[in-house]
Order: sequence, then structure tokens, then C-alpha cells
Amino acid sequence: MKILVVEDEPKLCTFVCAGLSQAGHICDQAADGAKGLEAALMNDYDLILLDLMLPSMNGFEVLKNLQDFGKMVPVIIFSALSDTENVIRGLDYGAIDYLRKPFELDELLARVRTVRRRALGQSATKLQFEDVEIDLLSREVSRAGKSIPLSNREFALLEYLISNANRVVTKTQILEKVWDMNFDPGSNVIEVHLSQLRKKIDRDFDVPLIQTVVGRGYTIKGKRLK
Repeated sequence: MKILVVEDEPKLCTFVCAGLSQAGHICDQAADGAKGLEAALMNDYDLILLDLMLPSMNGFEVLKNLQDFGKMVPVIIFSALSDTENVIRGLDYGAIDYLRKPFELDELLARVRTVRRRALGQSATKLQFEDVEIDLLSREVSRAGKSIPLSNREFALLEYLISNANRVVTKTQILEKVWDMNFDPGSNVIEVHLSQLRKKIDRDFDVPLIQTVVGRGYTIKGKRLK
């Protein structure tokens, strides 16, 4: 998933983003509320992790502005404000979860996995598309029973393509969902990663799944079984 972390403590923000990246997520950072709101409005995130005590604009104001702008994105608050009043206020302002500081990284990652499962519309942790099987927790991929090791970025690309199966996705859409906001759109890195993913997913099999639609983008053809 592509996740925005809005946190003004640099060490904590770096620690959280490192953990998210190791778990295969794409992580952007914002050090104050105004920058976080701007990033959330300009980019397409799957989840926002939001502190409440922020410079320039507090977390409650960020939540209210997201609602006012109609930006429907799941938000998990993580804050040292642990009293019941603030928890209720945060949830009433639209957050889907509230994690009290200090917290264990494993607990945060578990809550992120819950958001991912909800986004997929299922409680299961595995996907099957044609003869491709994906374990979202262990991040293991196989095709026709053959294990296929993927990098974090290749895994994110494959998951995004399968979630949009039989639809053409543009380079811009891939940039928004699989790369961070500092990525240079003029780079050919997307093409390179897609080429590598194709070699791993399609090269040794009779039926290729990933296709280029000239002038439009990319698609993966087939049937999602679960």
C-alpha cells in the first residue's frame, strides 16, 4: 500500500517508514499538519498515519479538512493523547483507528494489514489470480506451484495490476499508487520494473498475463479466483 505518515518527530517518522518499507509498503513523510494535508490532497494514498500534536495544523484540523474536501482515505491516528475524550474525538472526526504512543511496530503493522484486507474486500490474506498465488502477509508469490521471488516494488506492482485486473492502468496511475511522491516521472524505472516482473511472472509459462497496451498503459489479463 501507499501510506502517508504525518509526524513531526523525525526519529519516530523515520522508524515507522523504515518498518513500513520493510513490510513492502510505499511510505511518504510530512513533518507538519499543513504539509500532510497538502500531500493527502495531491496524492492518492491507501492509508494515512496521523499524529495529533502537529505544527501549523493539528491532526483534528487535518481530519476535518480531509472531510471538507471529500478526500475519502482511511486514517489511523497515533498519538500520545491517550485520554478517552481525544480517542472519541478522533474517531468522530473520521479516523478508523486510534493507536496510543508509545506503541510496538508489530502492532502498527498488524493494524495496517487490517486496512489492506478491508480494501481488498476480504478477510483472507491470500489472493489467487489464474494460476498465480499471492500471500499478502509473507509476501510469497508462486505461479503453477513454482515459487517466484519478487522485490518489494515488483510485489507492489503485481498486487496493483491484479487489483485492477482486465483494466488498463496508466503510468501516472502506477506512479500514484506504487511510487513515492518524490519520484521523477521522467524516469524509465517503471518500465524497467515491469520488464523484470514480466520475466519472472510470464517468461517460463505458456500464457503471458502482463500486457502492454500501446499508447495507454498496462494490464494483466485473466480471472481472479479469490
